[in-house]
Amino acid sequence: MLPLARFVSLFLLLIFAFSSHASLPVSDSQGEKLPSLAPMLERVMPAVVNIATVGRIRVQENPLFNDPFFRHFFDIPDQTRERRTQSLGSGVVVDAKKGYILTNNHVIDHADEIQVTLRNGETHSAKLIGTDPDTDVAVIQIKAKNLTAIPLADSSKIRVGDFVVAIGNPFGLGQTVTSGIVSAIGRSGLGIEGFEDFIQTDASINPGNSGGALVNLRGELMGINTAILSQSGGNIGIGFAIPINMAHDIMQQLLSHGKVQRGRLGAQAQDLTPELAQAFGIKFHRGAVVTQVTPGSAADRAGLRAGDIITHINGKMVRDANTLRNSVGLLRIGEKVTIKVLREGRKLTLTAKVEKPVSSELAGKQIHPQLSGTLLTNLEENHRAYGRLKGGILIAEVEPGSIAWRNGLRKGDIIVSANRRTVTSLEELQQIVANSRSLLLNIKRGNGALFLYLK
Repeated sequence: MLPLARFVSLFLLLIFAFSSHASLPVSDSQGEKLPSLAPMLERVMPAVVNIATVGRIRVQENPLFNDPFFRHFFDIPDQTRERRTQSLGSGVVVDAKKGYILTNNHVIDHADEIQVTLRNGETHSAKLIGTDPDTDVAVIQIKAKNLTAIPLADSSKIRVGDFVVAIGNPFGLGQTVTSGIVSAIGRSGLGIEGFEDFIQTDASINPGNSGGALVNLRGELMGINTAILSQSGGNIGIGFAIPINMAHDIMQQLLSHGKVQRGRLGAQAQDLTPELAQAFGIKFHRGAVVTQVTPGSAADRAGLRAGDIITHINGKMVRDANTLRNSVGLLRIGEKVTIKVLREGRKLTLTAKVEKPVSSELAGKQIHPQLSGTLLTNLEENHRAYGRLKGGILIAEVEPGSIAWRNGLRKGDIIVSANRRTVTSLEELQQIVANSRSLLLNIKRGNGALFLYLK
């Protein structure tokens, strides 16, 4: 038994020594060779900046306060109520010569002033270049000399188990470093952003880390830290970062056009379930089932049909309908896309060209007089993920004092039904309310819902 025990002990020691050596680079410290991340961090930490913002948002009031007769009767002064906002976050310098910094949209959202503090203590006012709320990416710019930029990794080569380091400004404490591994890749369907393809990591990410860097052991930027999954708001080892390939592509579009120009294929799909696979007479695997193809669309011209099962987009496996939506939504207008499908047991490869989406914004008065003063748009074409809704009409704007405003409608409301009928598009809403003198709307507002009777 003794020789066996010695063998096991020696085996465990070898594993520990190998894993310790493989996980961390070796550097000299006070004449001794010790594993340390310090040499790599000394190179990249100057590229991670702290971001502080100041802004103002309009405070929502009771609709009665917007009735001119009510205000006149009670002698309420006509003034707009606003609340001052402050935000702390992080950013990453990706172009030292031009001063471009990648961060999260939610870090600088509603900001009137953006202040960037470098690691050496210098503070600079930043210019907003552009934002993409759908992916929570923003680009700002500062004018400063001797900036340091982080080299970019190829996030398509990330593997589960890779060691990573998160650098940011948690709770406004100043630069902080945490380490961990890649827990998962391609995370989506979380309802955090409109388009999701997250790197999941157990490296501690806390409030204030948003917009910071997720780097590999070579000091290359793998992703932009964005969110955590937590019921308490604290870190529990489930953090998410936007892959740098996605963030860099968004950045290029923001620099070129000031906004992201997303295309469309013109097809709708749902998840392939074991029940559907059985109904189609195929072995169950991951994929998305095409449920509808818009006539004359890019998908239609490519030969895509309802009932086709999409398995790959540009060589990337399609796990479900959400993966398909993300893959298409991140393509540029005019870009060619290769689609692999299963049709009646046969494997086919189709080619389509992503086209410009058809505008689906309408002024409310074009649909019904009681909606005058609103700008309406289909929910699925808007930023972020409004809960788990699959469709609806988003009220993108409401003019204060308008008929719609007095009726109680507010920006961000989602119309999910009209006159007791579910609505998923502007076309359906127009058909439902045609020739109706009054409207009964079911509205989703924040985490709640309500009915509004407009007459």
